[in-house]
Amino acid sequence: MAEISASASTSASTPSQDYHPAIDPATFDLVVSGTGLPESLLAAAAAAAGKSVLHLDPNPFYGSHFASIPLPSFSSLLSPSYSSPSPHSSAASTPSYDAIDLHRRPIYSEIETSGSPPEPSRSFLVDLAGPRVLYCADAAVDLLLRSGASHHVEFKSVDASLVYWEGRLSTVPDSRQAIFKDRTLSLAEKSQMMRFLKLVQGHIASDRGGAADEGLGRISEEDLLIPFVEFLRKQRLPPKIRAIILYAIAMADYDQEIVESNKLVTTKEGVETIALYSSSIGRFTNSVGAFLYPMYGHGELPQAFCRCAAVKGALYVLRMPVVSLLIDREKSEYVGVRLASGQDIFSSQLVMEPSCQVPPSLSLSEDLNTSSSTGNVARGVCITSSSLERDSSSVLVVFPPKCENCFLFFINISSHTGTFVCQLFHLIIRAFCYMPVKSIACVFAVALYSEQLTTIRVLQLSSNVAVCPPGLFMVYLSTPCNDAIIGKDYIKAAIHALFATNTLGSSEGSVEPNTEDKESETRPTVLWSCVYVQELAQGSFGPVCLSTLPDEHVDYRNIIESTKELFSKMYSQAEFLPQTSEPGDIEDDNGSAE
Repeated sequence: MAEISASASTSASTPSQDYHPAIDPATFDLVVSGTGLPESLLAAAAAAAGKSVLHLDPNPFYGSHFASIPLPSFSSLLSPSYSSPSPHSSAASTPSYDAIDLHRRPIYSEIETSGSPPEPSRSFLVDLAGPRVLYCADAAVDLLLRSGASHHVEFKSVDASLVYWEGRLSTVPDSRQAIFKDRTLSLAEKSQMMRFLKLVQGHIASDRGGAADEGLGRISEEDLLIPFVEFLRKQRLPPKIRAIILYAIAMADYDQEIVESNKLVTTKEGVETIALYSSSIGRFTNSVGAFLYPMYGHGELPQAFCRCAAVKGALYVLRMPVVSLLIDREKSEYVGVRLASGQDIFSSQLVMEPSCQVPPSLSLSEDLNTSSSTGNVARGVCITSSSLERDSSSVLVVFPPKCENCFLFFINISSHTGTFVCQLFHLIIRAFCYMPVKSIACVFAVALYSEQLTTIRVLQLSSNVAVCPPGLFMVYLSTPCNDAIIGKDYIKAAIHALFATNTLGSSEGSVEPNTEDKESETRPTVLWSCVYVQELAQGSFGPVCLSTLPDEHVDYRNIIESTKELFSKMYSQAEFLPQTSEPGDIEDDNGSAE
């Protein structure tokens, strides 16, 4: 890969201010700052279209907010101080243009860590954007194949998809075989699920020009436009089956039972996702489900596209922040950037990752748009002692909104004061259990929040994807949220429902084990955890473009669509990542990509 590097260090530390050789040439069609997935896709597509590309990153690693980094660097990368490196040189102006200082704003907040990671801690790789998977048949896989990026990344299939219902984990009945094997569904529920899947498959076949099963036909255009949950009710499906379809197969992230919600999934959208899910099952010979996970973490994906861009002539410079924008004094237009080395680089187009902040005093609102915040996503990362499923090393778990259970609450009792504090998490306590007065933390994991409004997704990974040592497991959790505290509470509730935990959120940082929970003996134990909140932000277009941050979804569909849309605005006559002469090939098997 064509790359200028100023230091041999690969740790995730504050970007170095060491000596950098001058970049030659100093004029490019496109300058990209940040090597996250959207930026890497744009760089690869622009380079494939024949544009000259300079791709920079202030970090000593690829991936930006989509990176997979060693655990010792994880906490420092989340800290606000990491996001604001001081400029190497002053923003001195010239007679022809002004230099406007850039700053980086923190996008992570409410960071809360518990426990100590096992040693050696560097053997754990942490995804900043987890949990995240790829459908075997989705656009991300097609882009990897079409561009040849699949030569640079390998995959393993996710062993199982599970849904948390009535206080237990059940396999998602996502196929005829899975429905027949399911022991949690009644015969009536199996019949209802099978009939619905046949209806959707018949519609999909008809939509693609094939023949639908006799008597099923297409879903009407009227039904395609109504909320999906309303269509499921019309099929007389019970709450459990509706929840499985909505949140574990159609992948809805928000409560679909709220009529006034603006997050309702239409039947058309739901059917499209089910079609993607169904076509993903069995696409690769040895894959066991619908989802893939990249070996060594999701940071491998942007790096694979960076390699494609480098093959097409893009120049890469790590540990190089953009510290200033260069603005033409007469025309008030963007002309280039000033780097931390002090060198001025000129380009007709600039793409920056969304933590870059343009000073509000800059009057070029038409050209320099700031990314728009659209909410938050609460995330959690855990290291656990064993698997959630005995025979599965990687599993995807779904907690539907308003789980059909009763309540969950904590009782913390202090031996110093002889008092207790009960946290209800918006619930009504229906019973009270006497607890001995000593320093403990007890969890009654009867259910998650009765007022839970968003889906909680959990992804467990093992050493077979090279992100942790053998015998230990990495677990990621996420849920969209408007309120950071509530979002974190959802994540903690899911952790407590699945694992034997230490005290999360203790003001004194204690790590007392949950010894009073009898079920904890049979559940995996959390050895280390971190819960935090990430801002969500959409990108913007102009001579200076801002890309998008990792979103609240478990897959990359929205990120890829927004990136393709941005590219089409930048270069309307160019094809986005056209087919290479030697397309890649994704094997599996468990889906390794060669």
